[in-house]
Amino acid sequence: MPWFPVKKVRKQMKLLLLLLLLTCAAWLTYVHRSLVRPGRALRQRLGYGRDGEKLTGVTDGRGVRAVSSTQRAEDSSESHEEEQVPEGRVPNMLFRGGARKPPPLNLTHQTPPWREEFKGQVNLHVFEDWCGGAVGHLRRNLHFPLFPHTRTTVTKLAVSPKWKNYGLRIFGFIHPARDGDIQFSVASDDNSEFWLSLDESPAAAQLVAFVGKTGSEWTAPGEFTKFSSQVSKPRRLMASRRYYFELLHKQDDKGSDHVEVGWRAFLPGLKFEIIGSAHISLYTDESSLKMDHVTHVPQSPASHVGGYPPNKEPSADMLQPDPRDTFFLTPRMEPLSLENVLEPCAYAPTYVLKDFPIARYQGLQFVYLSFIYPNDHTRLTHMETDNKCFYRESPLYLERFGFYKYMKMDKEEGEEDEEEEVQRRAFLFLNPDDFLDDEDEQGLLDSLEPTDVSPRQSHRTPTPTTSAGTTATPTPPMTSPLDKQTPRHSRALNWAPRPLPLFLGRAPPPRTVEKSPSKVYVTRVRPGQRSSPKALRDSPWPPFPGVFLRPKPLPRVQLRVPPHPPWTPHPPRTQGYRTSGSKVTELKPPVRAQTTQRGQEGQVHGQGLMVPTVDLNSSVETQPVTSFMSLSQVSRPQLPGEVEEGEDDGAPGDEATSEDSEEEEEQAAGRPLGRWREDAIDWQRTFSVGAMDFELLRSDWNDLRCNVSGNLQLPEAEAVDVVAQYMERLNARHGGRFSLLRIVNVEKRRDSARGSRFLLELELQERGGGRQRLSEYVFLRLPGARIGDEDGESPEPPPAASIPPDSRPELCRPLHLAWRQDVMVHFIVPVKNQARWVVQFLSDMTALHVHTGDSHFSIILVDFESEDMDVERALRAAKLPRYQYLRRTGNFERSAGLQTGVDAVEDPSSIVFLCDLHIHFPPNILDSIRKHCVEGKLAFAPVVMRLGCGSSPWDPHGYWEVNGFGLFGIFKSDFDRVGGMNTEEFRDQWGGEDWELLDRVLQAGLEVERLRLRHFYHHYHSKRGMWTTRSRKGARTQRS
Repeated sequence: MPWFPVKKVRKQMKLLLLLLLLTCAAWLTYVHRSLVRPGRALRQRLGYGRDGEKLTGVTDGRGVRAVSSTQRAEDSSESHEEEQVPEGRVPNMLFRGGARKPPPLNLTHQTPPWREEFKGQVNLHVFEDWCGGAVGHLRRNLHFPLFPHTRTTVTKLAVSPKWKNYGLRIFGFIHPARDGDIQFSVASDDNSEFWLSLDESPAAAQLVAFVGKTGSEWTAPGEFTKFSSQVSKPRRLMASRRYYFELLHKQDDKGSDHVEVGWRAFLPGLKFEIIGSAHISLYTDESSLKMDHVTHVPQSPASHVGGYPPNKEPSADMLQPDPRDTFFLTPRMEPLSLENVLEPCAYAPTYVLKDFPIARYQGLQFVYLSFIYPNDHTRLTHMETDNKCFYRESPLYLERFGFYKYMKMDKEEGEEDEEEEVQRRAFLFLNPDDFLDDEDEQGLLDSLEPTDVSPRQSHRTPTPTTSAGTTATPTPPMTSPLDKQTPRHSRALNWAPRPLPLFLGRAPPPRTVEKSPSKVYVTRVRPGQRSSPKALRDSPWPPFPGVFLRPKPLPRVQLRVPPHPPWTPHPPRTQGYRTSGSKVTELKPPVRAQTTQRGQEGQVHGQGLMVPTVDLNSSVETQPVTSFMSLSQVSRPQLPGEVEEGEDDGAPGDEATSEDSEEEEEQAAGRPLGRWREDAIDWQRTFSVGAMDFELLRSDWNDLRCNVSGNLQLPEAEAVDVVAQYMERLNARHGGRFSLLRIVNVEKRRDSARGSRFLLELELQERGGGRQRLSEYVFLRLPGARIGDEDGESPEPPPAASIPPDSRPELCRPLHLAWRQDVMVHFIVPVKNQARWVVQFLSDMTALHVHTGDSHFSIILVDFESEDMDVERALRAAKLPRYQYLRRTGNFERSAGLQTGVDAVEDPSSIVFLCDLHIHFPPNILDSIRKHCVEGKLAFAPVVMRLGCGSSPWDPHGYWEVNGFGLFGIFKSDFDRVGGMNTEEFRDQWGGEDWELLDRVLQAGLEVERLRLRHFYHHYHSKRGMWTTRSRKGARTQRS
């Protein structure tokens, strides 16, 4: 037995006990930390709520605090409280990109005082004009949750306003009838969520039941058990307490809108009952509050769940980073140091309409667009699925043919030439209504008109032909004698250029090259008067009206019909005899044809094709009807000694020798009888195509038809050439101090008579210094052009010394065409009863001032007696560099409001920007306005993108407002010189006042710069409830 040091252990007993205690403490610490990580430990650390929710708080750009997804405790009384998917809205950020911070929180912990008279109703907030059926779409609304369109109350948790495209937020308190376990369920069309707190605090609200997440889920009214997520787990409630709840509902433009919440005691067999007025109460009384008072609105995890959406690739190319967006932050070179770089020259473009009389609203036709380099991606490529106007093709043509005319199919050996392919595809035009009239589109396929059969070609033996096509059953034409027919101009697809190498993506099979201009018309047989074969052969049958065909000459066509489907009624039967036998067959509506080689008998007579040969002893009464067959129905002629290929079986009783072999081949091949043959697909078909630049097809005229095309693109070679000339002059003047880092932006306005104006924006590196921004106008003067003075009068030829020997255009500095960086910009906005939009506008302007540091702008609000908010107080509270509040009485008048704002501007050398309230501004808006407004020369009318319903600046779907000129920047002196707004004619209306102003601006000799600005959006909104409109039914509501 080994020796054990008992005496030493006794002496060191205290140390051993201490070591044991330390070991136990370390083990307990490890166990505690391992349990804290999954969230099952005791929550006693600072920062955790009563339900184990870790709360972090930051404030967003609007001063409104929001909440991210929370990590909830695993509570057995909780139902479906799962991790929230990041589906919230994006905060208002002027500068995109970079690492996103965690979403802010501002949970409401303190509830307002509650009174007994609050019982019997709950608060209801309505968010109108917002598409989508998911609750996540509601959270992405710009005004959610603080600024609803309407504030009102309801008396029970079952609401159906019978409206569309809205969202509801219903909140208040629930008063249980008795103590016990209660189950809740929610039903709605479309999605909804029901949140319930553990007490009266909104901060402790938890998701207990919901209907769907994607917007496609819905339930019928009262259908509380359709989805498992609808029913909550039992929750222990007490009758002596009240519990905060929140119900969110989103409705799109379809279905029967409704949302209801039911509850029941957790007992078997009980049904859900709607929560009525006896068990609910208001959160607070909002009847006496203005719409801009939002401190009382509760903010809970329900109203801010999800926070930022996940970082994903932008849906639009315009959302990609571009140096133009932040280039204004780079220090600008002093204009005085650039005055002597280029020789001065007079600037008087020929397209200026000074004192030129134009008709009302005709100024739209005299606005020209500028070319941009490099590509600013303002083309709405993500909207071209439904709108392909950029490609200048007819929508009907693109729907039928797509873009196959730009492709040249690689031919295989034995294929026909391109002209024959066009003729064969023309054979597939079945419905004459699908053709456009000649006046709609100028004819490009007139060479495909039907021509008579030439004697030299009518006797040729046809070659085997097979093709895929589509069939239709057109109405039979009116017959008339051949000698009475007049030549008819075909209504062809006149916009389709020839040749078209492919039709609908199907490649034609190989065939021998054989041309024939003969017209082919397939004739069907119908019951009618008895006619002899000679009469059938010689009678002239008219062609189908408006259709031209020129495939290979085909002889007689024999019509055979597959068996009738069992679900279609049998047509009247007509008995006849085949030429190859005496058996009787039933002729049903013909659906395809088979040709036989007859030599000279196969030529086309007149304007029709021969019907199947009928026996002279036949007693069939037939009437010829001209119709059309697709080429897949017309097979090649049978060669002597050749067995016919497997075709669709004919009608019962049609057992010719050739068809017997046909049926055997079909059965042997495993194909069902009496069915259409499937089209062959050539997976190995290849094609050739050249590089296409559709931008070259655009011109600088103001295109009012296409609202998805972006700015015109300037060719790179032209932009680089101009920049190279300027940099050569700049370095010659300053001794090579500057080097070009990159070309940020080049804008060109073309004048084919005198030259082109350029705006050069270059990033330069100064030797021994930092980066600088060059942004100047230059003029590329054409040699020999007659240039007038600055007023465009008394044109004189330029001096001979200024014309280069090689007669190349020369850069010069246009006189009186320089923009000022420090000029004051006044935003003039008329408003009335638009509280939520006024708050949003002031918030955007404040953020613009904070992020850009630019204080040279002012906000002028013209208030038409707004009743939903105190506009002046909101202006004083906003952190703006300058503002003015002007009050007018009476109805809303946009023209009068804008004129009042302009009259309040004292400095004539400042810019006034006629603005709208529902605008989202890009960060470089001030710089863009200043660059394109030159006193006495330029005015600026940027094109704004109108967002669609449910769209936001971070997911833009909409179109460019190419017709609107309501957003207009001009110097105050020029505005006064043209006469200002037309307040007499547009007194009680708006719409057209911008075009009328444009006419007078152009007649005053000013150019109007028209550009599409990146990140320049008009928020979606309807005019319902705005300004002077009233609803037919009065309600206890507050609207903004």
